[in-house]
Order: sequence, then structure tokens, then C-alpha cells
Amino acid sequence: MNILTATHFSTAQISQLESLPDVHVIRQNDFQPKLAPTIDVIMAWSPLAAKILAGPNRVKFIQTSSAGIDYLLLAALDQQKVLVAHAGGIHGDAIAQSVLGYILDFARYITHPQNRDPQNFWQGRIQRRVLYSVVNKRVLIYGTGHVGQAVSQLLRQIGLQTIGVNHSGHPAPEFTETIALATSKVQPPVADFIVNALPLTNATQHFFAADFFAHQPQPPIFINVGRGPSVDTTALIAALKNGQLAGAALDVFEQEPLPADSPLWQAPNLLMTPHTTGTVDHVEDALFAIFYPNLQSFCQTGKLSVNQVDLKLGY
Repeated sequence: MNILTATHFSTAQISQLESLPDVHVIRQNDFQPKLAPTIDVIMAWSPLAAKILAGPNRVKFIQTSSAGIDYLLLAALDQQKVLVAHAGGIHGDAIAQSVLGYILDFARYITHPQNRDPQNFWQGRIQRRVLYSVVNKRVLIYGTGHVGQAVSQLLRQIGLQTIGVNHSGHPAPEFTETIALATSKVQPPVADFIVNALPLTNATQHFFAADFFAHQPQPPIFINVGRGPSVDTTALIAALKNGQLAGAALDVFEQEPLPADSPLWQAPNLLMTPHTTGTVDHVEDALFAIFYPNLQSFCQTGKLSVNQVDLKLGY
């Protein structure tokens, strides 16, 4: 069984993989085109992986290095009976910390431009009129998977109240209250902050659009750490300008990299980071902790044990 990996696993980790029966690991830098039809398993998606899948191949298992898998051709993989596992659980704590950072920035004016203006710096004392504590503020979290749970857990620890939103409204760990996706759009609960951590599917494409922002009971601060195309960028900018949103923080965008002429650069009350909230230390070790048991299970039973994707649902 040949495994192609674009992940920088250590020599010891490669040896552990190759200790499994009939397993041979090919690092992407060592790949030769003639090997394409011999690859059985792909560890981490890349342009090379896409090229292999586009031609004659025998790939039966793909382990992604990301929680989201919307960039894969899921229908084709389902038809070819390729098993896919995502990397959910690795990035949750880091994303949660970034969400908390965004919330505190808005509440406490930490990076306000006036803070670096010597002419107006002490006018910052006027900000005391608008500074607020986040304790007991309500946060509506769209997506109750690994990331949503991590966000909820961290926010509740410092006194925020969280409500989870998922497809059916089913209960989820770290949430004392959950509602269905459709319900949230028709009868949105009052929220001070809204966090998007949904996967990208047909149902969530442009879910956060003009009608969504217009129906909010009060202007919330909108935070997107899910997927860029879940948000209608034009509608978001309009909502910021007309006061339907009190602010926004975006780590993901409809188009990445964000073009220099994007109107987002001039949008008011907006924080932006370049798709970095999921960055973690020692990511290779975290990925190995998912991939190795999956590979063991795949070798022994032809099935996966961790984070298998339902290719029909898209997550």
C-alpha cells in the first residue's frame, strides 16, 4: 500500500506508519509521475493529489489536513467509493481563542486606531462610555461540531451565554441550548455576537445574506471563522454601513487571497485576519494522531475510525 503525504511527518512517524504491514510512504518531494497509478492513500490535499485523482488511479482513502472538505469533489469521490476523513478537532482551541480575541477587541477597544494616534490617544477616555463587559453577553454559534464546541466552552468559561445552531437543532456537547438552522433564520434569537463555524454545503452557501442580517432583533457583531462563501460579502458590507451589524470580524473570505480592490478594506467596524485562526503548534503531531489510527483501521478492516466524512452530506 502506497501512501502519498504532503505533510512533514518526522522520520520516526514515517517509520511508525511503515511498520504496518505492506505500507510504504512516499513524501511529496520524492514523488515521480510514474507512481501516480500506484497511490492507495493520500495524506493532505494538494494540487498533486488532485492531479492523481483526475487520472487513472486506485486511491481508496484521503485524509485531509483541514476540518473543512468543501474543496474536494465529493460526488466523484463518493462514486469512486473513496473514504475521506477530515482533521476536525485539531484547530478548535486555536479558533476559539481567536474568536475570544475578536470579541474582547470589540468590547474593550484594544486595537482601535485612536490608540496609536498621539493627538487623540487620551481622548480614549471617552471610550469608557461605550466599553462594556462581555459577561452575560449572548453568543449565537452556527455549527456545533468540534470548532463550535471549543468556541462555546471557552466563551462560557468567562461568563458569556451561548446558543448552538445546527441542521436539526439536536443537542450537542458544550451547549445547554440548541436550535435548528431553519428556525434561526425565521425566528432569530437575540444575540450580541454571532459566530459562523458551519461547514460549506449547498444549504450554507450565502446563508448569511441580506435577509439574514435584516431580520436580527438587534445589531450583533458577526464573526466568520467557518467558510467564506457562507457569507454574501456585498450584503455584509451593506449591513455594516446601514447599522444592521454593530461590527464584524472575518478570517475567511469568498475570494482568497482577498483582492487589493475588495471593498472590505474600506468597510466600517471590521476586523480581518488572513485565514490564520486555525494555526496551531506541532500540527504534524496532531494530524498524525488522527491519521495513524485511521490507517490502522483501514489496513485491518477497510474502514476508518476517526472523523470519517459523509460524502453525501458534505461533512
